[in-house]
Amino acid sequence: MITIWHNQKCSKSREALNLLVEKGSNIELFKYLDTPPSREDIVLLLEKLGLSARELMRTKEELYKELEVEKISDEAKLIDILVEYPKLIERPILVQEGKAIIGRPVEKVIEFLTK
Repeated sequence: MITIWHNQKCSKSREALNLLVEKGSNIELFKYLDTPPSREDIVLLLEKLGLSARELMRTKEELYKELEVEKISDEAKLIDILVEYPKLIERPILVQEGKAIIGRPVEKVIEFLTK
């Protein structure tokens, strides 16, 4: 089972989902904007990704600039921002068992499926 953190409005997320469907993958769709992840969900995801909260953020989003997130260095506060503003979470994210990736570019999704 592969869980995809998905945003239907994102072309890269749709592309990753289509690839998973084409490959016949068993998929669980997590529409994280409709059902925002908990703090625990984000912490576990960061562990699986091996990333910091900032590395999971969409730094080019207008909201990132509006909130002046670039001025925040405290990891706990950055995680709190991701919980409160899931729009800032990079996408798509694929999770399977104890591993996860950000599926950008789509070649990363292909790599993930072949491991």
